[in-house]
Amino acid sequence: MTDLDSWRPLREQARVWAAELRRHALRTERDPDEVRLLAGLELPRRLATLCIPAEFNPSPLIVDGLHYDLTRAADQVVFFEEAAWGDLGLVLAAPGCLLSGAMVARLGDRAQQEWFYGRLTEHRPTWTFLAMTEPAHGSDGAAVETTLTSVADDAAGYRLSGTKTYIGNATRAAVGVVVARTSAGPLGVRSVLVDAEAPGFTTGHLPTVGLAGVLGTMTFDRVEIPSGRLLGSHLPATRRGMWGWVTAFNVLRTVVAAMGVGLARAAYDYVRDNRPSLHGTERYRLEAMAGHIESVRRLTHRAAAAVDRDPGEGMLASAAKVGAARLAEEVTTEALTFFGPGARLEHPLLDKWARDALGVEYMEGTSNIQRLNVAGALLRGGLASAGESTAAGGGGDP
Repeated sequence: MTDLDSWRPLREQARVWAAELRRHALRTERDPDEVRLLAGLELPRRLATLCIPAEFNPSPLIVDGLHYDLTRAADQVVFFEEAAWGDLGLVLAAPGCLLSGAMVARLGDRAQQEWFYGRLTEHRPTWTFLAMTEPAHGSDGAAVETTLTSVADDAAGYRLSGTKTYIGNATRAAVGVVVARTSAGPLGVRSVLVDAEAPGFTTGHLPTVGLAGVLGTMTFDRVEIPSGRLLGSHLPATRRGMWGWVTAFNVLRTVVAAMGVGLARAAYDYVRDNRPSLHGTERYRLEAMAGHIESVRRLTHRAAAAVDRDPGEGMLASAAKVGAARLAEEVTTEALTFFGPGARLEHPLLDKWARDALGVEYMEGTSNIQRLNVAGALLRGGLASAGESTAAGGGGDP
């Protein structure tokens, strides 16, 4: 695996924390409520305050004297690959603001950022959410039906009504970001900060085959929202809504890709550790898995370098997301074949990872959406600009 010295301390430390987390993976899948009890472990504790901009973070991540800014995609892909190598489900169920924080960083004014990030740096683990997906339209931001209605004669400012589904940590989160519609058209899609304790806000658990206990539903019944919680009002009209989550998702897709790589690596290592003597074509199959993992990993790092240079450059991020979703599913499924027909019963951790891998496809946009993004970028000349950007950045492989 490619590894430059500047990221090695972060990678090695994250791997130690991830190994500790893995020991609890099967127990928490049986009882997802136990995730709250694991918040004191080192990796969840770190995740609770990572991805917060430096000016709001009193506890930055320092490893071997090196400061790592987990708001940069280049650092995030290194860290979250190792975290997912420990266990993807537990990483996604951990406290912190990976998703919502990216939106607040792009769309929030100073007061909103201080309020939001301040909630996360209190002396308790705080879960957050990003609520975009809806039952009728999935993650199509332009088709959002949840409404944010201005109330001129009420001190609340707005009322939020609608339903969201497939929301990470819905039942645990204390605060988050909701994508809603204030008016017709693309400029009418806005994002708003919401406190989970607000009257009219209800959540429900969503049972799933993989990623147990991670996803849920949200319903907003005329939830009162103070006017100061509407994100992006200080920005030009074209950057108040969809621009914010499009650029945020470009970064987040590189992180999801890194998680897919980490999950595939976990399955590969499991085979290598538990089948030390391989016969016939098994050895070549395992070598092919390693090559596939490394190729997607390199693409993910190039994508991270591209979005760090320009958050609007999402072609490589979408390509990495497609590759990682396929990688995670194929490697975890094939890993089971090394252990015979009873593999899922005899190797429950590997079985869990194979089920969790199916969720990577649906995180931050399905593969068909990502292919449309790549096709659009190519039609606009994105391949040439991506090549120039990579050359200028020296390759971008952490």
